[in-house]
Amino acid sequence: MIKAIIFDMDGVLVDSEPFHIEIEKQQFLMNQLSITNEEHHRYMGVATKVMWEQIAERHSLNASVEELTEQNRIESIRFFTEVKEIPVMPGLIDLLEKLQQKKYPMAVASSSFPEIIELILERTGIRKYFHVVVSSQEAGKSKPEPDVFLLAARKLKVMPNDCMVVEDSKNGIKAAQAAGMSCVAYQSHGVDPQSQKEADAVVKSYAQLGMML
Repeated sequence: MIKAIIFDMDGVLVDSEPFHIEIEKQQFLMNQLSITNEEHHRYMGVATKVMWEQIAERHSLNASVEELTEQNRIESIRFFTEVKEIPVMPGLIDLLEKLQQKKYPMAVASSSFPEIIELILERTGIRKYFHVVVSSQEAGKSKPEPDVFLLAARKLKVMPNDCMVVEDSKNGIKAAQAAGMSCVAYQSHGVDPQSQKEADAVVKSYAQLGMML
């Protein structure tokens, strides 16, 4: 029985993936790194520090992983503070209102920096719907490890097998399943359906998800 809902943020609650991609591409240029789109796509859904650790294994870096991670944090805060609008996904507010009325405890479990998560949730006006907000940084390990989802469940005071996760990335789906949670993949425009085939269910709209709960 589903007693709580845990949402990923980027690409699930907000259409922020293009912004993160742009920030990272600018950072690759700043650091004279040649990263293909194919390689860049592999890092979707993982924490920034993990992305830079993986890049460090493949490329010669002039700066340390810690310096590049901090550079990304600073650039991201600047970008999301200055950007005119951060769009929420279509139908999301209606879904959150419905889940709130049904008294489902809700959490956000994201690989983004804690400050970025709070900044985006506040700027979009959706922070009020979530009882718990956790980051991979706080959990200690990044997706596809299950730690961030398990931490969210503990804070919600709900058993993992009573939680439903809403995700979009392959790494996020793996993390949810490793946590022993059911996982619904949200297939927004441009997402490769193959990357979501391991999910328990796939929805293309939040009206569709609302009918499941």
